[in-house]
Amino acid sequence: MHLPKPNWGWASLPFLLLIWIALASRFPTYILPQPWDVAREAVRWLADGSLWQHLRASVLEEVGGFFAAVIVAILLGTAGGLSSRFRDFISPLNSLFMAIPPIAWAPLIMIIFGLGYVSIVLVIFIAAVFPMAVTIQEGVQSIRGGEVRAARTLGANQWQLLAHVYLPASLPFVTAALRIGFSQGWRALVAAEMIGASQGIGWMVSTGGQIGNSSQVLLGIVMIGLIAWLMESFVFRRIERHYQKWRVQ
Repeated sequence: MHLPKPNWGWASLPFLLLIWIALASRFPTYILPQPWDVAREAVRWLADGSLWQHLRASVLEEVGGFFAAVIVAILLGTAGGLSSRFRDFISPLNSLFMAIPPIAWAPLIMIIFGLGYVSIVLVIFIAAVFPMAVTIQEGVQSIRGGEVRAARTLGANQWQLLAHVYLPASLPFVTAALRIGFSQGWRALVAAEMIGASQGIGWMVSTGGQIGNSSQVLLGIVMIGLIAWLMESFVFRRIERHYQKWRVQ
C-alpha cells in the first residue's frame, strides 16, 4: 500500500511569515515592522473605510483592463493560430509590444487621457493582451492536423471545428494565458497607480514610502500578493479543473 505523498504547499506561507518575523527583529519598527504592526495598520485603515475604497478602485481597474485584454487576445490568438498570413502580420507587433515594459506607456497615456480610471485600464490592457495572444496562438497551432482532418471527414464546418476541436484542445493554453495576463496586468496596475493615481493599492504603497510609513507600504504589498494568491487558488485552478472534466466528457 502506497501512502499519498504529503503536500507541503500549506507550509510555504507560515515559513515566509517566520522569515519576516526573524528579519524584522533585527531592525527598528519604523524600518521593517513586524506582522502584527502591519495588522494594526490594516485595522486602522479598515476602521475609517479607506482600505475598501482603495481595494475597490484597484479591482475595478484590473477587471476593466484584464477582461478587455482577454477578448482581444482570444481574437488575435485564434486568428494567428489559424491563419499563417495573419500570424506573419501580427508577430512583429507582438514582439515589439512585449519588449517594451508596459509601465513605459503610462506617462504618455496619462498625458493623453489624464489621470484616472481610463489611463490605468489602458496600461493594464497593453500589459496583458500581447502575452495572452501569443500563448493562445501557440495553443491553436499545437493542434494536430489529424484531428482537424478527421472532423472535416465527418462533415464538420469551420464553426464546428472551432467549437469541438480547436477550443477543447487549446483550453490548457487559454488557462495559461489567463494566468499570464492577470499577473502582467496586476503588476502594471500597481506600477501605474504608483505613478499617477489618487487611490488604489499602488497609491497606498507609493504614499507610504513618501511619508516613511513602512507599515502602510507592507500592508499594500501584502494585499497585492494576497489578491494574486486568491485569484490563482480560487479562480484559475477551478477553471483548470472544470475544463479538464469537460474535456474528458
